[in-house]
Amino acid sequence: MPPVDLKQRLEEIQKRGHDRVLVLVRALPHVGKKHGETVCCAGVTAEGRWRRQYPVHYRRLETEFSRWNWIEYDWLRPGGEDRRIESRRVQEETIRCYAKMAQEDRSRFLEKVIVPSCDAAAERGQSLALIRPRDTRFSWRPKPEKKLLAEKAAYRRAASQLSIFDAELAALEPCPFEFKFDYRTADGRSHQATCADWETATTYYRRSKRLGQDAALESMRKTFNEDYPARGMAFAMGTHSLYPKVWLLVGVLRLDPPPSQICLAL
Repeated sequence: MPPVDLKQRLEEIQKRGHDRVLVLVRALPHVGKKHGETVCCAGVTAEGRWRRQYPVHYRRLETEFSRWNWIEYDWLRPGGEDRRIESRRVQEETIRCYAKMAQEDRSRFLEKVIVPSCDAAAERGQSLALIRPRDTRFSWRPKPEKKLLAEKAAYRRAASQLSIFDAELAALEPCPFEFKFDYRTADGRSHQATCADWETATTYYRRSKRLGQDAALESMRKTFNEDYPARGMAFAMGTHSLYPKVWLLVGVLRLDPPPSQICLAL
């Protein structure tokens, strides 16, 4: 019997594992040739360590869990170009969903995760970050027609490739607007970001069905320019595997300020 190579064994162990994560990010669905309609999710463990989960199929995610749910899953280390330390290739059949974290517990739990800026997160070697934006301004613009048509075609192709068990599910409709935020970080620097947060897009879908397009957009303007900043807001930021220095806005969270900041404000 050959001797056990302990170094090799350790490397093998480090390539797989099990996580319990509080979901904070559900990015807009992406249509790829290999996995179809998938979503990149991210969250933090009980110890405050970031984890990125990919790929998770949109059709499953749509009904099984959302932001603030605790989930557990087995994972493998991703291969190829994704070298980000937080990335995990989820074994989707192992996902288990649990209750949502109560709202009153969220700011206390996440305060240890918040950093002043994406630069500060990068200095720590992170590719995911949670920040408290300042002087935010929410806006929108219609997507270019060419881009919108391309997204619609991609979603139709993905829907046509579903198994017979999913045949009743219609193609996704891409959001007709791009949502943007201007903001400052704690270091005083100004930024603009296009929002890739699924929750923000679904807010538009729900409100437009109920109120109509113009009223829905005005309602979102009030939510993100008045309500969220007044009550407490955080941005989840993440980098792309191919562009590790480019930070994207992947989650807009309603998050109360910690009690110490409330006391100072009073």
